[in-house]
Amino acid sequence: MTYRTPTGEPSPAIPETSTASSHKPSELDGSGVEFFQMMAWRWNITAAKKITRGRMPEGRIQPREWAAMLRLISIDTEHAAQVDLSEPLIVAQVPNGGMLIIDGWHRLYKAVTTCVQELFAVVLTAEEELACRMHGGEKGQGYIR
Repeated sequence: MTYRTPTGEPSPAIPETSTASSHKPSELDGSGVEFFQMMAWRWNITAAKKITRGRMPEGRIQPREWAAMLRLISIDTEHAAQVDLSEPLIVAQVPNGGMLIIDGWHRLYKAVTTCVQELFAVVLTAEEELACRMHGGEKGQGYIR
């Protein structure tokens, strides 16, 4: 099986994996909602996955360009070894902050460590990002654990 780009072209840069696209949420709140938190900003990843389910990826990420950010993210290397690189990342435009990967850091880690050159991403609209945001910006300052 070859992963295909949004235009239908084969993508040899994405290796095949034998694992299903099962998810091991890295963070769950008390309600079982998967979330991603960066400083005082938090996004509901369960909601982001519902919004983006079935959507064709429209963005491309070069893992090497994001590799330095991995120092800020807690990575479970055993889980990262099992992730499916054909599953697109979810990216949000953070107000006054540029683009941020809110789902897919374990896939990014695996791509960096296995020299994959490109990953595909679904980009949330501003309205979708705001709907998924739990804390930060106009949703409030959040809290620090």
